[in-house]
Amino acid sequence: MRERVIDAAVVLTSDVGWSAVTMARLADEVGVSRQTVYNEIGSKPRLAEAMILRELDRFLAIVTVAFDEHPADLVAAIRAASEQVLLNAQDNRLLHAVVSATHGADTELLPLLTTHAESLLTAAKTVVAARVAPYDLRLSPELLDAAIDMVVRVVLSHVMQPSDTPAATAADIAWIAERVLR
Repeated sequence: MRERVIDAAVVLTSDVGWSAVTMARLADEVGVSRQTVYNEIGSKPRLAEAMILRELDRFLAIVTVAFDEHPADLVAAIRAASEQVLLNAQDNRLLHAVVSATHGADTELLPLLTTHAESLLTAAKTVVAARVAPYDLRLSPELLDAAIDMVVRVVLSHVMQPSDTPAATAADIAWIAERVLR
């Protein structure tokens, strides 16, 4: 039920904007009572967080696959992960609705990806740190944390506002990462 509600919320947010999403409207879309929606999700801010975190899980699964495909080459793993994340971001309906605020001044969700993105950044950095751990790096934990933070933030920045193709951007991110990781 939770997934059905989140799916409906993503479609509504993409089609009509976040401000038009209500628990009653979601209930109608899913074919359940409004109380069922509240029981599954809680409040509208919790719904927003659930939508963003579900998308984050999808992106982090992409990162995991990219690292698994390059077990001996960290820079190649970073390049592949960055490119796949950026490619998937291009076609992500929810992300486009949030970033472009296509429905007037409907920017209520944008802080979840920008100024209030702590949980998103923490989750992403935790996954990347776990994926980087098996590589033989001669960096102190503090410097490794700084490098991971840099890569995650740069990729997120390009997700929010691409400046080139995913392949070109990923190559640039990998180039910077390679220099930092030396």
